[in-house]
Amino acid sequence: MIPAIFSQALLRGVRGRCPRCEEGGLFRKWLKPRERCPACALDLTPQRADDFPAYVAMLVTGHLLAPLIIALSLDYALGPLAMMAILVPLALVMMLGMLQPAKGGIIATQWWFGMHGFVKERLPEDSAGS
Repeated sequence: MIPAIFSQALLRGVRGRCPRCEEGGLFRKWLKPRERCPACALDLTPQRADDFPAYVAMLVTGHLLAPLIIALSLDYALGPLAMMAILVPLALVMMLGMLQPAKGGIIATQWWFGMHGFVKERLPEDSAGS
């Protein structure tokens, strides 16, 4: 079923599901999208996520870690080595954990807005609220 609102399509993509039907998986490998949805046959080849998911993951990781970095440097007497031992593994785990959801969300956004060759599929305005 085609989602009625953008946030539904985005959430489906973030969860790694097809943005149109939610039945099929979006990825065949960790970051490799399928060519077609196995459930609704949506053609996923027009997607052009490229490096944008990595930028999203870096931006979110940086904004989430900034308060922690400030708190660790002000409240604890940690040396540079101890700070790096805490922050580098945490940053790596956060970034790697966010890559697939970010890519799924970007693919869903491209599908919703009909970008890069995707067909813009929307429900009629009057049936969206019913």
